[in-house]
Amino acid sequence: MPIRFQAAAAAFAAALSASPAAQSFEEIADEAGVRFRHAASRTPAKYLVETMGAGAALLDYDGDGLLDIYFVNGADLSNPARLGGGAKSAPRYWNRLYRNLGGLRFEDVTQKAGVKGSGYGMGVAAADYDNDGDTDIFVSNFGPDTLLRNEGGRFRDVSREAGIGGEGWSSGAAFFDYDGDGRLDLFVASYLDWSFARNRPCGDALPARRSYCHPRLFGAAAHTLYRNAGGGRFTDVSARSGIAAFPGKGLGVAVGDYDEDGRLDVFVANDSYPQQLFRNAGGGRFADVAVEAGIAYDAEGRDYAGMGVAWSDYDGDGRADIVVNALGRQGYWLYRNVGGAFETASERTGLAALAELRSGWGMGLADFDNDGWRDLFVAQGHVMDDIAFSDPALAHREPLLLARNLFGRFFDASRRGGEVFARRYAARGAAFGDLDNDGRIDVAVNVNDGPALVLRNTTREAGKRLRIRLEGGKSNRDAIGAAVTLRIAEQVRLTAFRGSGGSYLSSSAGDLHFGLGRRDCCESVEVRWPDGSRQSMPGPQDASLAIRQPSE
Repeated sequence: MPIRFQAAAAAFAAALSASPAAQSFEEIADEAGVRFRHAASRTPAKYLVETMGAGAALLDYDGDGLLDIYFVNGADLSNPARLGGGAKSAPRYWNRLYRNLGGLRFEDVTQKAGVKGSGYGMGVAAADYDNDGDTDIFVSNFGPDTLLRNEGGRFRDVSREAGIGGEGWSSGAAFFDYDGDGRLDLFVASYLDWSFARNRPCGDALPARRSYCHPRLFGAAAHTLYRNAGGGRFTDVSARSGIAAFPGKGLGVAVGDYDEDGRLDVFVANDSYPQQLFRNAGGGRFADVAVEAGIAYDAEGRDYAGMGVAWSDYDGDGRADIVVNALGRQGYWLYRNVGGAFETASERTGLAALAELRSGWGMGLADFDNDGWRDLFVAQGHVMDDIAFSDPALAHREPLLLARNLFGRFFDASRRGGEVFARRYAARGAAFGDLDNDGRIDVAVNVNDGPALVLRNTTREAGKRLRIRLEGGKSNRDAIGAAVTLRIAEQVRLTAFRGSGGSYLSSSAGDLHFGLGRRDCCESVEVRWPDGSRQSMPGPQDASLAIRQPSE
């Protein structure tokens, strides 16, 4: 363990102390009124799109201070030619928005809010792209993508007038201000150069043993970068930014500033293809620097099936690290940020031992017990429904993973995490946030071709916490790209980054959550806003704090 890391761990231990109680969750979807069931629309043809599942988002769409839940759904594949043709979807295939009524009760407001969507849904990104104070929704699809503008709690499809297109297979997406003009731009990853016409039989020649084809059989596809030109319009700048020159097989997308140069970069988790890190070089230009940054491959120099991604500081050194999960026997890869580059840390942190036979999708680094260390949650399940025929040690449905972070090492806490961790799922997207405002981070999970999960955090004797809500003034209103540092003691600081994207095709709550252990708070709070300006204030007395950037 590096000396710097040892010192950080010791300081945290002294200043915060670990929570004495086991982390635990309770699955409450049905009793909470969340009765969404993802419809994959499985067919004998075994279209690859059927098994990829979809994302989830936690957002406060109506501004009442409570997080609502949005789930992305599939579509009817009985007649694939109708997809994207404007045909109305049956209610079974609608995306669903559940309004939080308080007290962990939700109501389905999909029709009333106008968010049922169209096409075969994949991912979701939620942010205030027009800086009007309402959170908007982007949905990536197999087929044309959808941009839903929030107009006072009612959404309107503005895709065409906004210049949002997409005719292929879109996947992960993230809003971010790449050019520093105060308006949120949009990055949309593409998965494969695949279509129903290109579908082919794979596996055994017998129809009963037909399998989904491996993504290696299909070509990579170019990702898309939309620049927010203002006035509700976006311009496709994929070619002139350099993004189009680096096609991939993208799934999870996350945004952050890995080299701390003040410009936001983009990470794309690629399936059976080198991972991508698009460095923002300024002047509207990007280049894939994953190889030189040490993040393109696993520790042996191999590519792998990158699915979900978490971009956060796991070891308390103030730098944002990256975790990428993959399919069984490929491992989960933790890349520790060492200052403008990364080193693999899966083995020494214990993550490798937890993931050998697991397949990950939605994922997040969040402090579930408020002890000052960000724990790891992974929604798991193999992509192939017949994987046991070729590898009996693997399974299509797998338990969820809860890994507790103790001073920079991860330990499997699933067994004591509650009954939900004893069940098996084909879990996909996962979104994170405090659904009941009790100071503990909850989780919403979209399950492929199954009922959604809402996991209430019931950890007893959790530590104290501070929730910070940022509002940009000169910067974008959501303050995506900001960093907040709490000074706890002389040598102890906690840092959180207001990123975008992450997990698998999902969008988590935008508030920054700090676990404080047994301490009330901190000596001071410092914000570095996306435009580089800084703002400092004394530590607050309350458990929540709203900070607005000065407009001048």
